This record gives sequence, structure tokens and C-alpha cells, in this order.
Amino acid sequence: MSAYQNDIKAVAALKEVAGSSWSAINPESVARMRAQNRFKTGLEIAQYTADIMRKDMAEYDADTSVYTQSLGCWHGFIGQQKLISIKKHLKTTNKRYLYLSGWMVAALRSEFGPLPDQSMHEKTAVSNLIEELYTFLRQADSRELDLLFTSLDAAREAGDTAKAAEIQNQIDNYETHIVPIIADIDAGFGNPEATYLLAKRMIEAGACCIQIENQVSDEKQCGHQDGKVTVPHADFLAKIAAVRYAFLELGIDNGVIVARTDSLGAGLTKQIAVTKEPGDLGDQYNSFLDCEEITEAELGNGDVVIKREGKLLRPKRLPSNLFQFRKGTGEARCVLDCITSLQNGADLLWIETEKPHVGQIAAMVDEIRKVIPNAKLVYNNSPSFNWTLNFRQQVFDAFVAEGKDVSAYDRAKLMSVEYDETELAQVADEKIRTFQKDGSAHAGIFHHLITLPTYHTAALSTDNLAKGYFADQGMLAYVKGVQREELRQGIACVKHQNMAGSDIGDNHKEYFAGEAALKASGKDNTMNQFH
Repeated sequence: MSAYQNDIKAVAALKEVAGSSWSAINPESVARMRAQNRFKTGLEIAQYTADIMRKDMAEYDADTSVYTQSLGCWHGFIGQQKLISIKKHLKTTNKRYLYLSGWMVAALRSEFGPLPDQSMHEKTAVSNLIEELYTFLRQADSRELDLLFTSLDAAREAGDTAKAAEIQNQIDNYETHIVPIIADIDAGFGNPEATYLLAKRMIEAGACCIQIENQVSDEKQCGHQDGKVTVPHADFLAKIAAVRYAFLELGIDNGVIVARTDSLGAGLTKQIAVTKEPGDLGDQYNSFLDCEEITEAELGNGDVVIKREGKLLRPKRLPSNLFQFRKGTGEARCVLDCITSLQNGADLLWIETEKPHVGQIAAMVDEIRKVIPNAKLVYNNSPSFNWTLNFRQQVFDAFVAEGKDVSAYDRAKLMSVEYDETELAQVADEKIRTFQKDGSAHAGIFHHLITLPTYHTAALSTDNLAKGYFADQGMLAYVKGVQREELRQGIACVKHQNMAGSDIGDNHKEYFAGEAALKASGKDNTMNQFH
């Protein structure tokens, strides 16, 4: 017997015990409301979605073709519509998540207005967005189930038992819109205690997976900008431990931590690591510093020196009081970061790169897997990359290596529309199309995400509407470009009153007041034009 039928029986038994004072209570209405409110707390969501992620990680280990994906969102409605679209087109939410981008929180959710990705926004905006996303996803469940309940009632009224049984089966086997969210905690917003406190808020809001990066919290930069400053491993590992403690305190024992390294593009450190003996983790971190050997006589006022193997080494210190790493050490530092993170509590890795290149990623993952055989990545398919130019240049270089004639192409101008129909452009587009599959098969990428897709799609669609509406197209720009396409593509939001919960409210009014209910969905509701 399904949970739905069990709830009907259970409430019917309660009603019998309560007697006549519960005469207005319909057990099936209660069962419907319970089905529409499956998740009562954020911790229930965190546990449910953590179980999903752990299952997906194990399945990826067995078969790299079953990688996972997500798109970044900055509002609950955006996340809701993504999941509605996924269920509509793919019929299942399996292996599809949501990503909460710190960049978009800073740019779109701060009370200060648009901010760069430098951890200047209110940190509670992150946990608030997680709660908002799950509020909208739960409402998507409620709305879709409400439509099924309405259809069930119609089938029963028509005496169509076969149709009623079919709809009842859909209700009994309903797949929720609730999916895992990978949530960005930046560099932890302060010391490890601050990281722990924010992580708790995020988990209580529903986060099963928290992504944290190894930059200095008060110097944090976007991963695709200059000026990034990393911290010694001990500092970063303390924050990973803080996140794990937050998960364990709240009972989410299988919560997922993504350790992100920005070392590939970070040439600076704020601190020289503490080291107690040659070859320890602090010594390894310091070994990448750009140093010059000096004598004691050459020591200057305020100089900082390192003694290694009997030599005095003076790290290069900038006017900002930051220390510089040697050029060309980024990949080796990334590998060390990843290994130490996985050995100290992290579950997944994130290597921030300057371009989408499977070979570059795979080379680092191969080194990591010599120590941690099942190391897996979350990878940022970032809008900060010029995908067209990058892949056309990769194909150009491959053509050169193969001895093909490339005289018709200018490598520096391959973004040009004049190349769109060429063999090179077509090969590049195919490589873009298969990038996620290839990266998961050859570079250990378990999860592919796009950080800022809806930031860009919102701007593009608004531009397309505005250029017609405010010019000579007037209302036709909206009707032809938006509403007509909504109708023809079956976009749920064309019935915006229903999406906002009007029909759910009508049904509740009927539960509560029976025939006396004043409902909005009568014959004069203009939403009837969209049946």
C-alpha cells in the first residue's frame, strides 16, 4: 500500500477517535496535503539529498558515463523552473542538481547592490538562498501534485476507472523536484569558527554539499581573476574540519565537502607555512616560494628568511606584504592541495582552471590518483571562458600537429563569424558538445556545472524583448517572442496564476469551507484562455 493510501487510512482512524468534532475533515484531503509537504525541515532535505549524492558518487566510480550536472541559480524561481523543465523534457531528475554560486550571490543578492566575487556580501545571503531554493522546489512538488489530484477527481467524476488508476499510480510513485544543491561557502567568511557557524546555517537550510576554497578569506577573488592569494594547507584543512563538524553535529553524517584549489592561477601567499621538520606539509608549501639564496651578511632590515638544507633563503616579498610563488609551480601545488584535502576530510575536488582543456585537467587528476585512486572532481564549465575561441584554438593546434593546412585561418581571430561554417569550427563545436562526457571519462569529473548561466540568459532574453518592445514592435515583441513560444513549447509559467499557487489555494479553500469556498478559478479567470 502506498504512503498516500496509508495516510488516508491513518487519518480516517484519527477521525473516528475524534468523533463528530472532526466531521468536516476529509482524510483524503489530509493525505494530499501531506504528500504536498513531504519535507518538513531543511535537515530532512539535507539528509535526503546527501544520500542521493553518495549513491551517485558510487555509481560514477563504477561507470564514468553516469556523471552528474547542474546549473547555477540566484533565485528560488530560477531553480524551480530548471527542475520543472528537467522533469518535463527528461522525465526524471536523476543525476541533475542545482549549484549555488557565490559569484551570483555577490552580484545579485547583496543589500549593498552588485558586488564583485570577493566575499563582501552578507554571508547569511548564502543560507537564505538555499532556503529559498528549496521553498520553491517544494512548491513545485505541491503544484504538480495538485494538478494530479485535480485530474484524479475529474476521472472519478467521469467514471473513468482506468484513467483514475493511472493517475493514482503517478501519485503513488511521484518523483520530487528536490535535488542536491552544491553550495558555495567561498573561503569560509572568516576563521574556522566563522566557517563552522555559516556551514551549520547552510546545512539547516538544506545543503548536503558545501564547496570551500583555499584562498585567504579577506583577500578572496573570483577564481577567474588575478590577485588570488592561497593559504597554507593547515589553515585550509582546519576549515574543512569545521565543515565536517557542522555536518556531524547536525546528524548529516554523509554530508559532502568539495575542496576547491585556486593554486593554478594563484601566484601569491599571505603566510609562510609553519614547518617542524624537513618534508612536512608546511615545508612542502614553502618549497614553492620564489626565493633567493643569501648569506647572513646580506640580511636586510625586516627581512624574512627560511632555512632549508643549511641554506638561508629569502622569499620574494611584494610591497603588499604578500609572498610570491615560483612561476610554473601551479599544477604541482594543485596536486598537493588535492591530495592533502582528500586525506583530511574532503570528498570531492574542484580545480579552478584558466581554460576548459581535458588534457590539462586529466594530467593533474592522474597525479592525484597515484595517491587517491578514486579522486573525483566537480568542474566549473565557466562562462568566464570564451568556449568558442578556446576550442577553435585547440582544434587549430591539433590540425597543425597533424600536418593539416591551416593557412585559411588566423589563430588569433578564430572567434570570427566568418569561420562558423568551416571544418575547424564544426570540429570545435563537437568537442564542446562532448566536453562533459570526455572530461568525465578521461579526467575524473564526477560533476559538471555552469556557475552563472541564468545571469547571462536573463540578460540576453531581456535584451531581446527590450529591443523590440521599446522600438516599433510594441506588444508584438512580447507576444511573438515570449507568450506564443510559452504556449507552443508548453512552458508551465504561461499559466502564471497557477504557478504562483492560486489553484492550490482554491483547493485548500474547498477543503476548509466546502461549497462556501470563494475560489479564484471560476469562468471569469483569464487563465482559462490558456487551456
